[in-house]
Amino acid sequence: MVSVKARPYDFMLKPGKTALVVIDMQRDFIEPGGFGDALGNDVSRLSAIIPDTAALIALFRERGWPIVHTREAHRTDLSDCPPSKIRRGNAAIKIGEEGPMGRLLVTGEPGNQIVPDLAPHTGEIVIDKPGKGMFWATGLHEKLRGAGITHLVFAGVTTEVCVQTSMREANDRGYECLLIEEATESYFPEFKASTIEMIVAQGGIVGWVASLDDLRAALEEAEATA
Repeated sequence: MVSVKARPYDFMLKPGKTALVVIDMQRDFIEPGGFGDALGNDVSRLSAIIPDTAALIALFRERGWPIVHTREAHRTDLSDCPPSKIRRGNAAIKIGEEGPMGRLLVTGEPGNQIVPDLAPHTGEIVIDKPGKGMFWATGLHEKLRGAGITHLVFAGVTTEVCVQTSMREANDRGYECLLIEEATESYFPEFKASTIEMIVAQGGIVGWVASLDDLRAALEEAEATA
């Protein structure tokens, strides 16, 4: 076990049983012209975490540990997208409509792809999820259990929506969950801060939160003393 300095107390990471989950780092949320931009958000807040997220991914790739990438994505006929989801809000362009990077949140469209700097490597798991959480209608739980995964490290966007939903779902399924603070972001800084406090409240009711530096230091120290 590797002890990682974290809140509310040290997280015990289990090599060989730990996967990284990178939530929805796709062009639709991070680049101008995508769904996030259509909702009137400042997408530069999300693009700012790309370097730290890339560094986190590199930590796992260097060790040959499993990595899961998710995309919020719907079928081309939108049959897996509830009409209420399409109607909600006053976005300039709605889900399934044509934007500067193709149809918003639709599988296979340019905007639905993960940003190039974080593109999945061959052999890494890529999940298209129709909901906010990573388990709904994806088969991911079965894949992780089949690989013997018990611990999950989280990154991605947005902190209070798809990241938190996925962490809560994972917690309910018995996974031990750690969120890396520099590798997650929200369009609203106060939402990120509040979500982190909710995660670590009451002795880690949802999970743990740590810095990228503390995770890196813990792994390097454990390997140096092995």
